[in-house]
Amino acid sequence: MGYFNCFALGFFVALSLASIDVGVAARHLQQLPPIPTLPTTILPPFPSIPNLLQPSIPSFPRPGALPPLPAMPALPTLPSVPRATLPPLPSMPSIPTIPTTIPSIPFFSPPPSPSP
Repeated sequence: MGYFNCFALGFFVALSLASIDVGVAARHLQQLPPIPTLPTTILPPFPSIPNLLQPSIPSFPRPGALPPLPAMPALPTLPSVPRATLPPLPSMPSIPTIPTTIPSIPFFSPPPSPSP
């Protein structure tokens, strides 16, 4: 798949450069004078971000301090679940064994050859 993409790209480049008009246009672009630089614009400074941590309640010891977090309530305990006991698994049946020796096949003796 990657080979096909490289082949297609190379073929496209070769086909586009094969035309004489493309070569002349590329040479013409290389002989243009440099483009003048544009004046740079200066952006105004960003506004400052207001401080959002200043509470309006006067009972805090210092301005900008946050109130303490409330204590976490105790989590309820889960009731104990009785354990289920499973019966024992049945015993596995014995697997029959496959004989590994091949029994010999009896061959008959060849017939006697006819005498000349």
